[in-house]
Amino acid sequence: MSDAVRRRLIAGLSLWPLLTRAAGLDDSLVRLQQAWRPRLAWRPDPGWRREALATATRLILQPGDDGSGFATEVQAEQDRGAHLAQALTLRGALGERVPALFLRPRSPGPHPAVLLLHDHGARFDIGKEKLIRPLQPSAAADAWVQRYFGGRFVGDTLVEAGFAVLAIDALGWGERSRTGFARDDQQALANHLLQLGHSWAGLIASDDLRSHRWLREQADVDAKRVAVLGFSMGALRAWQLAAVCEDVSACVAAHWMCTREGLLRPGEHTLVGQSAFSMLHPGLAAELDHPDVAALVAPRPSMLFGSPDDRLFPWDAVQRAWAQLRQAWEPGSMQTRVTAGGHLFNAEQQRAAVAWLAGLHPREQARA
Repeated sequence: MSDAVRRRLIAGLSLWPLLTRAAGLDDSLVRLQQAWRPRLAWRPDPGWRREALATATRLILQPGDDGSGFATEVQAEQDRGAHLAQALTLRGALGERVPALFLRPRSPGPHPAVLLLHDHGARFDIGKEKLIRPLQPSAAADAWVQRYFGGRFVGDTLVEAGFAVLAIDALGWGERSRTGFARDDQQALANHLLQLGHSWAGLIASDDLRSHRWLREQADVDAKRVAVLGFSMGALRAWQLAAVCEDVSACVAAHWMCTREGLLRPGEHTLVGQSAFSMLHPGLAAELDHPDVAALVAPRPSMLFGSPDDRLFPWDAVQRAWAQLRQAWEPGSMQTRVTAGGHLFNAEQQRAAVAWLAGLHPREQARA
């Protein structure tokens, strides 16, 4: 595609909010969308990987991880029998304090570990508590887990299988939100960060990168066996982190993978409201589609979940993304699971994911 056509398409994207309410697309925009192909669409050669990885790292990680220390502080602990639960704060990518929950098995290490990445959900008063049972009772966390996780905290499923588990609050959620923060406040937060030379999505990704390094540096964690797992927006966070961080040993992404074309159809959720701001990296779309970024995870083991009943992601576009991704992996190294029930990660799916992760580490599986 010529630069002139690309510029016309990008200029046309300013009309998308109007197009969500239009009966149809202008024919010229239809032709431009059909002709659109990211500059670095996946291709099977090492040259692509080098350039795509450098480009994805530059555009996704803002500011990235400077390698500075975490100044970890333990705020509280709770004995849960076979494991210890800790409320921590870590130093984030911009130097601020990042609240976290950590589950540490009591059995002898070193343990495999999982960085859990929470969803968006347009619910901002909880973040890490969506995945790890908090130290203090939380009706909000219990209700969220009942709604999306079949009443089962994902952290409990993992730690009971012998994994150390960490989850942080992304900026805007949980203890990094504020009272009354709501859907319509997201644009202000995203704009504020852009005016300061960062992006909201980039800062989230950078904090995730540092959190993964924190896990790898724990004395009782096997640094070579630290996976990522996320649901919904957390799934995007999982595969994009695994793409730009080769220290991620494996990736489980539940219910967030789709071609960009599928998400730009009139009426799709990314064109309504403000939730997309936390997941958009300026400049990335011109270079790489979502499956192009996720292809950088190969050849490391990956498992993706998707549902034909999911109203947030058009099923044909999910399948197209999966088909593109299969080209990047050897047969069997990437698994896809089709689930019923729509946009949720219930106890059955959790058990499948944990069994798959444990199967990557037979020694730990046998011990558990």
